[in-house]
Amino acid sequence: MEKEISRSYKLSGVGIGAPNGNYYHGTIEDPPNLSWGTVNLVELVKRYKNLPVVVTNDANAAALGEMKFGAAKSFRNFIQITLGTGLGSGIVVNGKLVYGHDGFAGEMGHVTVKENGRRCGCGRRGCLETYASATGICRTVFELLSDSNLPSTLRNVPYSQLTAKAIYEAAVSGDQIARQAFRFTGEVLGKALANAVAYLSPEAIVLFGGLATAGDLVFQPVQQFMENNLLNIYKGKVKIIPSALPSGEAAVLGAAALIWHELHSPNART
Repeated sequence: MEKEISRSYKLSGVGIGAPNGNYYHGTIEDPPNLSWGTVNLVELVKRYKNLPVVVTNDANAAALGEMKFGAAKSFRNFIQITLGTGLGSGIVVNGKLVYGHDGFAGEMGHVTVKENGRRCGCGRRGCLETYASATGICRTVFELLSDSNLPSTLRNVPYSQLTAKAIYEAAVSGDQIARQAFRFTGEVLGKALANAVAYLSPEAIVLFGGLATAGDLVFQPVQQFMENNLLNIYKGKVKIIPSALPSGEAAVLGAAALIWHELHSPNART
């Protein structure tokens, strides 16, 4: 529902978080699931508002939103993991978002976790997001159903109608296949995060997105398998915590934090 703004405000800038958003170039480059090719979004927006405009990957924007408004207010080193249709990540080191030399750093969803594994939308095989995401857990359920005779309320659900929410509800009801799917998902993600800790030594890892709302069904195995696979010097030091961003407002808060961060940065390009 639209709400009328009762006070007057001055627009200082525009932040945009979008798939394959390139912070350095202001472009959206070959986004998955969108037939856009490469689009210079900064130029397009500035045709309508001649203001500072900043673009980045949506998971990067979520990380800045978490640092400004959410669970990472007190952290200078953390990883934001978004568990939705795919898996996105934003990496903050010493209070600064990591962009890399080309603007695309932090694509943890596309690290290879299974050699010759599941086919990913990026065209490669075995990417993390094909296992640890809403679509990934649906694929896991169908593999478990085909390899097991265990009774499950999910057996009569066509793949095209299966959702992570339905798997969650089945798991809460004690469905063994659904619970195995969550544990397997947590195992794959936990081991991948143990590797990430070795590179970055974060204070915390923040999980955000629909799959993260499954609570202990996700957090318990992720924490267990990450901890079991950590180098000894990291054990007991890295927290895995839920996002504190309201799910319905996370996108706009992330975009707002992006432009706020840029306008208040001593190295701002805008």
